[in-house]
Formats: sequence, structure tokens, C-alpha cells
Amino acid sequence: MAAPATLLKAVAKEAASCTLCPLYRNATQTVFGEGPVKAALMIVGEQPGDQEDLAGHPFVGPAGKILDRAMAEAGLDRQKVYLTNAVKHFKNEPRGKKRLHKKPNRYEVEVCRVWLRQEIEVVRPQLLLALGVTAAVALAGRSVVLSKERGKVIAFADGQPGMVTVHPSSILRMPEQEARHAAFAALVADLKAAVKAVAKQAAAA
Repeated sequence: MAAPATLLKAVAKEAASCTLCPLYRNATQTVFGEGPVKAALMIVGEQPGDQEDLAGHPFVGPAGKILDRAMAEAGLDRQKVYLTNAVKHFKNEPRGKKRLHKKPNRYEVEVCRVWLRQEIEVVRPQLLLALGVTAAVALAGRSVVLSKERGKVIAFADGQPGMVTVHPSSILRMPEQEARHAAFAALVADLKAAVKAVAKQAAAA
């Protein structure tokens, strides 16, 4: 059987030419996950944004910078985390010279799960952390209310231990600085809880 790193490269190569849903038509490229093959923590966002779509790497835009800051405060090394998205193409609506983000629909999320499932199978993380409702629904296979389920370990659809928190982009959209600070602190707290959960899973293994 091929080594995990080789398997992941093969999946990424296959995903690069994905035409399973219409989103590829309006995107620059597939943005596949990145990180260590045996990462203990896998963080899953909604979809690549404009900058990720152009660069071909996940979480390199404004939301990614907030996530980087939050991970640093939580004591998480980005290089040791596997980062990916529920949907691999940037769903957008051209508006002049800009491309406006559009939320993926249920069909697009479901179709793209073929790639997310393979990432999970190869990396085999001890914990999955969903950023935002779209990622949470993709992993849980059911509706998720973040306010009720964030901060605690829950079982996702395949029995995999997981947690949910907000997507960093939601912090960017908050108009008031005080609210942004509070939301950022809550994200850091959720990331710290994820670190503790990973340690607990490792100790029990």
C-alpha cells in the first residue's frame, strides 16, 4: 500500500481537475488542503476565498491571517496542523473587477465531500475542528447550531471526534472593534479547547 504522503498527493492531483459540480467554471483552481500527513488536528473551513483561489493555498487571505493570530495565541503551530476546506473551489459572483464571495449550497458541499473524506482517511487526525456552519454541516451530516455545540467534543458523521467554532471571516465582518475583540478571544478559547481535546485523545490512544 502506498505511503500516506503519496496517497494524499494522488488525491490532490485528482482533485485538481475536479468538475463534479459547476463551481470549477468560475474559479482559478482547486485549492486542496495542506499540512502534515499525520497531523493530530485537522481544521476545516468553508471554501477558499479570493486570495486562496489565486494563490492555490488555503487560509492565506484576511481570514487566514486572523486564524494564524488565534492559533499563535492558543499555542498551535500552523505547520503541525492540517488545513483544508469543505469546498475546494471559490464560489463567487463577478461584480466589476471584484469577485464577491457566495456561500456554497448543500449540493456543492455534498459533492465535494468526496475529497474531504479522502483527506480525513489519509491524515487520520485525532480531532476535526470545523470553522463555521458550512464546515460543521459537511462533517456532521446534520444541521448544527454553533452557539449550542461550540467548545465541546461532539461526534461527526463517521464517528470522528470533532469540535465546532466560528469562521474567522465572521470576525472580519463585525463593524465594532469591541465585538471583534470578544469574538477573537472566543475563537482563541475554542482553539485552546481543541488543543486540550487532542491531548486527551492522544493520552487515551
